[in-house]
Formats: sequence, C-alpha cells, structure tokens
Amino acid sequence: MATSDRSRLGPLDGLRVVDLSTVLAGPFCTMLLGDLGADVVKVEPPEGDATRGWGPPWVGDAGAGTQTAAYFLAVNRNKRSLRLDLKRPAGREVLTRLLADANVVVENYRVGGFARLGFPDAELVRINPRLVHLAISGAGPDGPDRDRPGYDFVAQAIGGLMSITGAPAGLGGGPTKVGVAISDVATGLFGAVGILAALVGRPAGAADGTRETVDRTGGRIDATRGADAAQGQRIDVSLLESTLAILVNQAQNAFVTGVAPGRRGNAHPNIVPYETFETLDGAIAVAVGSERQWGRLCTAIGLPALADDPRFATNGGRVEARDELIPTLGARFAERPSQEWLAALDAAGIPCGPINDVVEAFAAPQAVARGLRTTVDHPTLGPIAQVGPPFELSRTPASIRSAPPLLGEHADEILTTAGYSAADIEALRRDGVI
Repeated sequence: MATSDRSRLGPLDGLRVVDLSTVLAGPFCTMLLGDLGADVVKVEPPEGDATRGWGPPWVGDAGAGTQTAAYFLAVNRNKRSLRLDLKRPAGREVLTRLLADANVVVENYRVGGFARLGFPDAELVRINPRLVHLAISGAGPDGPDRDRPGYDFVAQAIGGLMSITGAPAGLGGGPTKVGVAISDVATGLFGAVGILAALVGRPAGAADGTRETVDRTGGRIDATRGADAAQGQRIDVSLLESTLAILVNQAQNAFVTGVAPGRRGNAHPNIVPYETFETLDGAIAVAVGSERQWGRLCTAIGLPALADDPRFATNGGRVEARDELIPTLGARFAERPSQEWLAALDAAGIPCGPINDVVEAFAAPQAVARGLRTTVDHPTLGPIAQVGPPFELSRTPASIRSAPPLLGEHADEILTTAGYSAADIEALRRDGVI
C-alpha cells in the first residue's frame, strides 16, 4: 500500500539512478526503484519519451499544452525529467557529469547504441567505476538476433508465449498476445532484481573469497571492507530472454516431454479443474489445487459421486480424463447464477472468483482496502489516479512522492546539483541542449 509520508524513507533512499530508457521495460524498472525511494533522473530526448504521445486516452488539454497520454503516466512517477540532446557534445558532457555521481544507469538503446554515443563499457568504468549499468535489449548483446529491435509483441511471438495463449486449436481464433505488454513488464522486473543484486552482491575478486557485506552511506552503495567492493558491473536483460524465463512450468513440460504445449484457453496444463466455467448469467474462475479441495468441490456443487469416481480420484487422473470431466462440471455450473456459485464455493473453501473487468478489479473491496488505486497531484493535470506499489515494507515503505514529470521539468535543479551555474544552464537552454 502506497504512502505519501515523506518522513518515512524508502529502502533505496540515497540511491541515484540515471534513466535513459523509454517506452515500458526500462521505465517500469526505474519506477519500481523510485517507488522504493531511489532518486531517478529521467533523461529524455528532445522530443520526449515516445509514450507521451501514445494516446488516446489522454489526460489534459491539447490546446493548453497539457495533453499527456495515459500510457506515459502509467510508468513514470517518482522521477525527475531532464530534456537532453545527446547528439550534441555539450549534452554528452552533461550526461557524463550525471553518471559520475550516480549508482545506476539504465538504457535500452539498440545493441551497441550507447557505445556509439560515446559511452562504451570502458568509458563508463573510467567515469565511475562503481556504476551499475543495466542494458535492456530485444534479444541480448550477442547471438544471431542481437541487432533485432525489441518490441513486446514480437518477443511474445518469438519467445513462445503467444503459442500457449488463446483458445484451443479448432475453437476459433489463433495464437494471442497477453493483454498487457508482459514481456516488457517481466524485463523491467528482472532488470530491477539484477540491479539490486549488483548493488548488494559480493564483488568479483574479493580478496578472501567471501561474500562482502554492504551498506549505504552518504547516498552510495559501499562495502564495509575490501577495495574490490567499489566495483560496479554491467547487467544485460532482454525481452526475449525474459519471455522465455516466464514460461516456467510450460517450458519444463516441453523439456520433459519433447512436445510443445498448445493453447488451452483458460485451462491449466497440469491441474484439473482449474479454469473458467460458464454460469447461468456469466462466468467464474475455479481453481482446485488439492485433492481435499476436489472432494469439497464435488459436494458443494451437488455432484458428490464424482469424488468417488476412480477416473477422477487424483489430479493426474483428472488431467488425463479432462475431456470427460470438464463437460460434466460445465453443465452443472451453467444451471445457477455466478453469485450463487461463488457463495457456495467460498463457503466450501474452494478458490474461486468473478471475472472482473479492469474497472471492477480496482473497485473491488480488497483492492480498495490495500490501496491499489491511489492518487498523486500533477503540476498541470491536478490529481491523477495511479496503480499503487504492489508490495508493502513495514519499516521502509514504498511511496508515490511525485507525479510523472513534465518534459524537462527538473532541468534547473538537476543541473545545479551537477555543478552548473545559472548562466551555464541558460546557455544550454539557449543552445537547445536542454
């Protein structure tokens, strides 16, 4: 649950992040770091992050110059924006100063793009040997597809996810993408995990071969002992690898059987019954995860004989006989309205739920109780709704401290901290560098 209490510092308070990424995977990663207290400087190209224009829907008024796409607002809170032309030498000098005082840099240039801009790995080490560098790409920095651009939709297709999503073959439709850009989101999550691991993990080459303990002092991540502890490192994460990684049990099923899993719609490949069922007035989700639950389900829906049927006595048997069992269950669920079934299943301790749309999901009592929809004041748009942080830390809570920024909104304060005078900043603005 989010908190706006600035006196309660997040666990990453003092961490400095330079975010050069755009669109979704990188910005989602850095938003998570920002929610946890990091100071995230969003360095945007002169035209701004492309998602500022990815509407409708829009918030604000185009005529007044306040129109912003909802997409941009989704993943850019808790960041300060600096508009910066990195094609100009003066712009690259600004970035060099920012990197020299940062703990982390995140970028999603095409493979080799950051180096061609003047920031190869060796130069980053020269600028700041403690810098953790997260590089996000479409398929990784080597291999035959290294130069392919990274798009979530394509990653879902190439990575096999689309092949297991959608209605079963023969029932209409075909392979389907997930309804959100899940490859991007997973990449952002893996990127955040990688960053945190790099900040606290044992540096390579520790003198005594033991794990270094770490602490944050003076806004830095520093080891309590060992000269090697100041070393940063590069982290590579890609949309393709992240998509393959989240296949989890489906990937293992394929490894074990040698057979590619197919589409099962809302059914589970390894558990039965674990899917949606049509009711008299809609549909519900039912998830039977144990043999005890199976028996209780049969009693709750008035078909106790199913629990005694040897074909269905174990989950393995039910998986083998799903084509016989599911029609019987489906016919029974179709006899009564959703709410009656949900009440009966809840009373029997069977995991189940309504199939909410997005508005209903955030209005549900549990989501409201946990603060998953919250608001933050925007400088031109007023109060805007945000999805609250999905984790709660008891002592150092996550928080939404600032709204998604205007393009270049924080240029003066960022550059002043970096050592630029007011005259220097005015010159950079006059020359179009910022």
